[in-house]
Amino acid sequence: MTTVDDALRVFSPQLPLAVAYSGGADSTALLLACAGKWPGQVRAVHVHHGLQAAADDFARHCEAVCAQLQVPLRVSRVMARHAPGESPEDAARNARYEAFRALALEGWAQPAIKSIALAQHADDQVETMLLALSRGAGLPGLSAMPASWQRDGLMYYRPLLQVPGPAIRAWLAQRGAVFVEDPTNTDERFTRNRIRARLLPALAETFPQFRETFARSAQHAAQAQSLLVEVAREDLAALGRPPVIRSLQGLSLARQANALRQWLREDHQATPSAAQLEQLLSQVAACTTRGHRIHLKIASGHVTRAGDCLHFAA
Repeated sequence: MTTVDDALRVFSPQLPLAVAYSGGADSTALLLACAGKWPGQVRAVHVHHGLQAAADDFARHCEAVCAQLQVPLRVSRVMARHAPGESPEDAARNARYEAFRALALEGWAQPAIKSIALAQHADDQVETMLLALSRGAGLPGLSAMPASWQRDGLMYYRPLLQVPGPAIRAWLAQRGAVFVEDPTNTDERFTRNRIRARLLPALAETFPQFRETFARSAQHAAQAQSLLVEVAREDLAALGRPPVIRSLQGLSLARQANALRQWLREDHQATPSAAQLEQLLSQVAACTTRGHRIHLKIASGHVTRAGDCLHFAA
């Protein structure tokens, strides 16, 4: 079983490093471990969502802990209420990313922060995979959460992704570390909380090594998805961007679907549903005359035919 110390031993981000610090158990362990490994090189960022009465208490707790650790803390207040059609989780996540981006742009820390560490762990990874399976997700969903990625010019890391949740709490208990408990984490109206409370204990009883095996499956899915992206980009280099319909018809259906998904996602930030992609493939196959018209709803826009090519408009 991977421990917090094991994870930090191989974690080597560009310094200085900012840790996303909620005050909960997982981010507390990450902050303590990083501050201990890189004294004076770690900053903390607490995102105040303003969604619950305890939010001010969370911020005060974070301020007290960071003062004791002598770690600079920035509290960023955001409005994370979700818009129609957006889940509360997505709204909060997007608000956090926007807060991190804004802090980097305003030059809060000098030298400027280039790396941000998030505290998701092995149990979070399993929950993400189970949610993806419940939605019938493809490889991108089954890849779950990446260990590192770039967004808005910042490098993000999840160094605890191989560490089980119980191991993190045991590590904290050994050090007598204090943290806050978010009351929403036990609210089983949220699907992720029901998975945590009901499914993970059953999995642990039936498959004791499920965290490690699920992590391997996510890595396999991520590798396969990376290969599909390479193939799609090679195909799009030949098809053109936007794709030429006749050239697209020369590919197998699987490669057509792969290329179209990549074109829509990479060029237009649009992700088609399985039904939408199936309709688009059917229309591409039927497009054998100059007069054939294509006008399909895809994500938040439409794919149309313009001459010999497909086009997307939001």
